Amino acid sequence: MPQSLSNILVHLVFSAKDRVPSLDSSLRARLGPYLSATLRNIGCPLLQVGGATDRVHLLFRLARTTTVADVVEVVKTSSSKWIKRNRRDLVSHRWQKGYGAFSISEAEAGRVVTYIKNQEAHHRVIRYEDEYEDLLERYDVEYDERYVWD
Repeated sequence: MPQSLSNILVHLVFSAKDRVPSLDSSLRARLGPYLSATLRNIGCPLLQVGGATDRVHLLFRLARTTTVADVVEVVKTSSSKWIKRNRRDLVSHRWQKGYGAFSISEAEAGRVVTYIKNQEAHHRVIRYEDEYEDLLERYDVEYDERYVWD
């Protein structure tokens, strides 16, 4: 086949170190466009961004020539630096070491977009730890509880 094509949707989830609730609504409103531009610059168009005071959810199309790990490194490193530059009170901000990345079919994309849009309301009902474990179980990801949280 002379042309390489792909359509891989990824739901990426990561939180602030120790789930510190440092991402207020004002910061998240500016962080979303920054994350969108960051992903666009590496060829991974953002479909939806959302989160709560302690976490970020992204749904994006993975570029054909990159890995999820490479995307996570760029997104977390650049956004952490951006947060520290734009909020002097958050100069010690850090993201957790790990992340969750889940493949999403085109048929599921609408449901995931809605889920990400409703993160603030969802956060009032369920703790991040419970939400994350639910995602791991829903996507049949094996994990060791001792190493999930940092």
